[in-house]
Amino acid sequence: MNITAKEIRNVAIIGHSGEGKTTLCEAMLFNGGVIDRMGKTEDGTTVTDFDELEKAKKISVYTSVAYLIWKGVKINLLDLPGFYDFEGERHEGLAACGAAVLVIGANGVLPIGAESVVEYCLKLGKPLVIFINGMDKPNADYAGTVAALKEKYAGKLAPIQLPIMADGKMTGYVNAIQEKAYKFSTQGPQEIEIPAELRGYMEEMQTSLMETAAENDEILLDKYFEEGKLSKDDTVHGVRKGIATGNVIPVMAGSALQNRGVINLLDEIVRYMPTANERKNSLATDLNADEIVNVNCEEDGPFAAQVFKTVYDAYSGKLNYIKIFRGRLKSGMTVLNSNTGGEERIGQIFALRGKKCELVPELTAGDIGAVNKLTSTDTNHTLCATGTNLQFDPIRFPKPSLSLAVNAVTKGDEDKVFAGFNKMSEEDYTFSVEKRADTGELVVSGQGEVHIEMLAKKLKQRYNIDVTLAEPKIPYRETIRAVANAEGKHKKQSGGHGQYGHCKVRFEPCEEEFVFGDEVVGGAVPKQYIPAVEKGLRECLGRGVLAGYPVIGVKAVLYDGSYHDVDSSEMAFKAAAALAFKEGIKNAKPVLLEPVMKLRVLVAGDYLGAVMGDISKRRGRISESSQEGGLTVVAAEVPLSEITKYATDLRGMTRGQGKFSTEFVQYEEVPPQIADKIIKG
Repeated sequence: MNITAKEIRNVAIIGHSGEGKTTLCEAMLFNGGVIDRMGKTEDGTTVTDFDELEKAKKISVYTSVAYLIWKGVKINLLDLPGFYDFEGERHEGLAACGAAVLVIGANGVLPIGAESVVEYCLKLGKPLVIFINGMDKPNADYAGTVAALKEKYAGKLAPIQLPIMADGKMTGYVNAIQEKAYKFSTQGPQEIEIPAELRGYMEEMQTSLMETAAENDEILLDKYFEEGKLSKDDTVHGVRKGIATGNVIPVMAGSALQNRGVINLLDEIVRYMPTANERKNSLATDLNADEIVNVNCEEDGPFAAQVFKTVYDAYSGKLNYIKIFRGRLKSGMTVLNSNTGGEERIGQIFALRGKKCELVPELTAGDIGAVNKLTSTDTNHTLCATGTNLQFDPIRFPKPSLSLAVNAVTKGDEDKVFAGFNKMSEEDYTFSVEKRADTGELVVSGQGEVHIEMLAKKLKQRYNIDVTLAEPKIPYRETIRAVANAEGKHKKQSGGHGQYGHCKVRFEPCEEEFVFGDEVVGGAVPKQYIPAVEKGLRECLGRGVLAGYPVIGVKAVLYDGSYHDVDSSEMAFKAAAALAFKEGIKNAKPVLLEPVMKLRVLVAGDYLGAVMGDISKRRGRISESSQEGGLTVVAAEVPLSEITKYATDLRGMTRGQGKFSTEFVQYEEVPPQIADKIIKG
């Protein structure tokens, strides 16, 4: 194909899990002649849900790309996961696309997750179309769904079609701008007479669309005031302009499963969605000139592209998904990786249709594809023509919000587990793995339980390593609240040289983790043995007397003792110090400490009361609330043990819209009734 940026549309298909995004992609690909029959998510036969984990879970887990040709236009579809745990995949896909289609159910309400998706697209300046799906289902409520959307996005929503209903199901539609009606058939939409009962609604919609078009173009506004109406072409132009600026969100409807309304959607994507060369503000840093430049989408300009996703394919090896911003990428080219400073030679270039990689000789500006076997190129890296030195801003990924401990099923596989997760982190920037020094556990932190569960299954699939997941241990600590003296005497006689060490130690609270003091007078403990006493005490700090947690906040002062000229040794005094430690800590009113985190929650006002009430139930102390970009920020201090599953709980409270971050503040004493339960295990 010899296509130009003007003939490319890059469209992300987004929405909450279960709304029918993958089925819609399947219907689009079927109508575009890519496949000869539509697959089903539940059967694992769709083009864009091709990974074995996706087939098993029956949900989209990864961003996948598939293209079709519609009326001479190449449409790259990016099927994005809807489940919250795979938000990072959404960020990748939206970074590469020029527009998005939000798929929601015809349930008469604003569905879970829709608000966050719309807000994110508006924030990024991504033109958006809403497709109300499931219009074949009994009791499908198009009017109620549009009303719910209008209530939330008053002034932006622009329904451009009316569904024709029969027996509660959509059998066709009226296109208000084109002033035509169609009924669905096995041969595709067939034009029919506009139903008389819908003419009044259509005229109201036409007037609304003319007003919308006029509001987005000064010339059209003057024309509308002078003539009282706009032509079809003027209306399309104004609406299209409003879509490009994010001021207008068109609404369409249909059934992806029954392939109804999908052809109309494809037509409107070609008509209304921005072409690849209309993408504005493709900013990059010119590292040579140290300035920000706008990279225009020109086929004949110096090559510039960004890697937005990296995958490891069993057959093709490492695949880098790339978006071409300028110029052409051809097989055999040598390009600069401006992030590493090294050069890469381009081998095979692919156009993507889900799992299928089609070998192509080149990719042009505005297009999306993949290259394989680049040696040191990863997600977020910029590739550009040698002699230039551009760098695009990195895609911002959400930080991990939930952690689980990982244990190898097979003893001795611990290092393999760590290495496997580390390798997988090259593909997924939204999780991390670490060996925690305070608990000794291997901990994976990700976006939620399902995310980490998928990572564990991927580890098994790719490296044949079985692991179990569990809540990570809370790194409790122990300390003392009183002063206590203790004596440790280690004396042993078993023929030959014996062992003798004797020390008296005073234990007292302090602000530092551990302080050792020496108040010995008169040589009661010879100087050469005093370091052994300190060493013996330090070695005991790792296990307290209450529940075996590390001890902090203790000052230990050696003030007396005795020795034997022959039987005393460093080992004997270390043993004596251990005896003194056990007795002294026990008598110095030991208490349990817990880590307290600073919790920062970003939430809409509708959910503020629920969030603040929930924080109080978690033994949290709210310190302040403030406004940030129309949202409320709640700052509080909360024990770590109370927020181990907070990522999941906050999503439930806020319909997926709440965001939070945590950082360690300090250790505080555990309330007695809770401490008793922890100590008893």
